[in-house]
Amino acid sequence: MTKLAKKELNSLAVFSLFVLPAMAAILLSVEVPFLMSVVYSFTKWNGIDRSPVFIGFANYVELLTDDPDMIRSFIFTLEQTVFRVIFINAIALLLAVFLDGEVRGKNALRAAFYIPNIISLIVIGYIWRFIFSRGFDSFYELIKAPFLMLSWLGDPKMAFTSVLIVSVWQSIGFYMVIYIAGLQAIPHDVIEAAMIDGAGGVSRFFKITVPLIMPSITVAVFHSVSNSLKTFDVIFSLTSGGPGNSTTPIALDIYKTAFVTSRFGYGTAKSVILFLLILLFTIFQVKFFKKMEIES
Repeated sequence: MTKLAKKELNSLAVFSLFVLPAMAAILLSVEVPFLMSVVYSFTKWNGIDRSPVFIGFANYVELLTDDPDMIRSFIFTLEQTVFRVIFINAIALLLAVFLDGEVRGKNALRAAFYIPNIISLIVIGYIWRFIFSRGFDSFYELIKAPFLMLSWLGDPKMAFTSVLIVSVWQSIGFYMVIYIAGLQAIPHDVIEAAMIDGAGGVSRFFKITVPLIMPSITVAVFHSVSNSLKTFDVIFSLTSGGPGNSTTPIALDIYKTAFVTSRFGYGTAKSVILFLLILLFTIFQVKFFKKMEIES
């Protein structure tokens, strides 16, 4: 064996030594449970019996043909996803542009907008539940603003708006950081050249800034879409899916199916469908924005 071959073999051995533990951890904590879920989705199981009963595609047939709750949760999840992705990315990008400029105390402002992202979503949900139910009553006594007395969590339409407000407020800090990183990577000479050529602020933003930060937009939209489709924590603590089932996302519907009604086999079938939906949406979204990156 030549010295070059021995060197490559040693490099491969060192590489494997570092990679194999991580691969084993991912395999045991992610891949094996996922494959087990796929297997259990073809069974009738209450989570207690030792031997799940194999029923083939019966869970999937029921899911697609005889489950109005799943259909409602699917529609709600899509509606929330559309609004969340639009508002989160639009507001985060505007904040990033503002805080990337010459603003006094911009580091403190960046930290203030980012702090909600590091707080537990369950805690945030309960805090805002208190604000909507008790805090607004106290504020109404001070300023007498009629909107404070609306049924923010009791009316289905207002509950939808409340969930959207809390979700956007909690998330924008994370996406703002992504956009700030993209903005700081733009060469200053490009912006200066555009200014010399007489391009206005709006023109520079849409014709130069946006095309150059498309990689950041791709990442931000990817995360916002996938996180919106998986949303659970905030809604679980804020509305518990109510009033009725008007704010129940797919993830919460899966939780109720598996842990409330003890239909673990049927719940895992729903989780497999959710995985496929997220996979399809994210693949389509990434391909779409990657094409825009190439064009830019």
